[in-house]
Amino acid sequence: MRYVAFLRAINVGGHVVKMDVLRERFASLGYSNVETFIASGNVVFETTSRSSKALEKAIEKTLREKLGYEVHTFVRTCAEVAAVAQYEAFASKAVEQAVAFVVGFLADPLDASATKRLMALKSDVDDFHVHGREIYWLCRHRQSDSTFSNALFEKTLGVRSTFRGVNTVRKMAAKYPK
Repeated sequence: MRYVAFLRAINVGGHVVKMDVLRERFASLGYSNVETFIASGNVVFETTSRSSKALEKAIEKTLREKLGYEVHTFVRTCAEVAAVAQYEAFASKAVEQAVAFVVGFLADPLDASATKRLMALKSDVDDFHVHGREIYWLCRHRQSDSTFSNALFEKTLGVRSTFRGVNTVRKMAAKYPK
């Protein structure tokens, strides 16, 4: 089965990792057909495992040992990536008028309390939608003008995540179909 691992803390915040090194780390786990998609922590690979959670744990353990820091990992099947790419979280007109449209990957769905805390962060600039293990963030101005960030999300909700532009997710879904 083909999977995509969305890695947090790769080539940001001073953590520079060459893509060939990342591919080698995944291959060392016994995964095949390992590819990276842009240099920001997106790794496509194949394995016989059917457990995303087990894959996440194995990848996190290996990367922590080999890179020397925590790399939170969020694994999705290519079918799940396609579903994320196709999901219409907001009206098309709102998306067209937005400056940024981003999806956040989570390990588990948010509970009602966490969803309520996230929705309390909505503003004239930022809007959010929760669907499954993803949150969709629509930013009406430049992200640098927003008060929302991954750090604020994690501090407010107490859960780890990693964010990718929806266009990147759509390109991945097109390149690696179900």
